[in-house]
Amino acid sequence: MPTRRRNVSCVALRLPQRGEVWLFDCGEGTQHQLLRSDLKLSQITRIFLTHLHGDHLFGLPGLLATCGMAGHARRIDVYGPAGIEEFVRETTRLAQTRFTYPVEVHTVEAGEVYTEAEFAVSCRPLLHRAPAFGYRVAESDRAGRFDAERAASLGVPAGPAYGRLKRGERVTLDDGRIIDGRELCGPVERGRTFVYCTDTTYCHSAVELAHDADLLVHEATFTRDDEELARQSMHSTAEMAARVAREAEARRLYLTHFSPRYADGSPVTLGDLLREARALFPQTELARDFLVVDIERRTHAPTVK
Repeated sequence: MPTRRRNVSCVALRLPQRGEVWLFDCGEGTQHQLLRSDLKLSQITRIFLTHLHGDHLFGLPGLLATCGMAGHARRIDVYGPAGIEEFVRETTRLAQTRFTYPVEVHTVEAGEVYTEAEFAVSCRPLLHRAPAFGYRVAESDRAGRFDAERAASLGVPAGPAYGRLKRGERVTLDDGRIIDGRELCGPVERGRTFVYCTDTTYCHSAVELAHDADLLVHEATFTRDDEELARQSMHSTAEMAARVAREAEARRLYLTHFSPRYADGSPVTLGDLLREARALFPQTELARDFLVVDIERRTHAPTVK
């Protein structure tokens, strides 16, 4: 539930090069939080819902309606478990809401959810009281910077040869010289990976989903002392989240979805959750409302196909 300091679940993945924002969950009050941020409603193009519990989707009808009244010009694609189509259809029907822009609703199953040249989104089932999915967003690798000046100095003619060299291939010139594109390109920029897992207790699906992720956002509803509560409600402790990150060999972990029992003034605080997680996975931080985290690129040696 929301507290004075925290709203319920919603994470925005910003794609600045495309001017797009993808939302993961859309709890009550999401549009109000967006208005307090530097994100714009007009940038939202995709909304991925983990499950159909209210604290993760009660903000969806209002957000979609507001986008319509604001003259949203882009299509919004909504993804979620079975029942999401009925939820959107019935809430808009009963509220007599009409969208002035395209809204497409997709029922997800384990596997690929959305694929294009730049990104691939996949999901896996988690362990919760309702059907729930975690999401993985994988960015495609980018070729390293091509040194066009050096290519020209080697006598490479402009045209198709440049494209092949940019891909790291070898090109044979008219005079018989062989130019290796790998020597003209900087390190390949490895695509970044973002993973979002909530609500769930510890499960292997989360580990598989988060394998080698650059950033894992994972729920940590309880402390280790409340592990029995976590198992009964099928949520995670901070230690469980850290275990997922460690076994998945993720680079960074951000904890979220905290129980209000750990609010300011309580004997157990969010600092205790952080310490528990860091004991297993030191690269752990606590998420907070309006926190902005940059997902940095990694580089690796180019390969020739």
